[in-house]
Amino acid sequence: MSDEQVLAACSEAKNLGKRVWVHAHAASAVRAAAVAGCTTVTHGSQITDQEAQLMAERGTFFEPQTGLLLQNYLENKDRFLGDGNFDEAGFKFMQEGIALNDAMFKLAIRHKTLKINMGTDAVAGAHGQNAREIIYRVQKGGQPAMDAIMGATSINADAIGLKDRIGALAPGMEADLIAVEGDPLADISALLRVAFVMKGGKVYRNIAPGQ
Repeated sequence: MSDEQVLAACSEAKNLGKRVWVHAHAASAVRAAAVAGCTTVTHGSQITDQEAQLMAERGTFFEPQTGLLLQNYLENKDRFLGDGNFDEAGFKFMQEGIALNDAMFKLAIRHKTLKINMGTDAVAGAHGQNAREIIYRVQKGGQPAMDAIMGATSINADAIGLKDRIGALAPGMEADLIAVEGDPLADISALLRVAFVMKGGKVYRNIAPGQ
């Protein structure tokens, strides 16, 4: 798409009260999306400090993938290989892309006003493993644990236009909670030890048979 087409699409969406998620890797595509006022840029593997700063200035949400997307493809290579354009060259590209994404993420978090939210672009094999993305951002990417958690909660709620209903613990908000064993600020892997989930004030527990 041309920059003019991106601008037209995002402008019309905004006029209709809609949000636009743009999947873009190239720096030029990220710049076009930010200038056009698109809601969120996903991936952004090739951004530089200039694009990160532009997104911060324009209020564009940035949803990089570092800890689950490519890893899931590689872990399930035998299931994807040979289907469509999933070939050896493609998997080599994915393997090399992990280091590229790691460097991009470390660059992005240096921009303190950039609104980095959390998404996985999950495909088959990755569903139900969202915590891996958050944990990776902290352990490998160097992001403070609270920032990573906020990316999955309050910042995500803002990105989808629901910050007045979800994403924070406050009076009047919907009681959607995940309780974990341990303190994720001290050990982010505690996110894997889910004690219970509360949805709309109702508690759900995963209890093994006989317990």
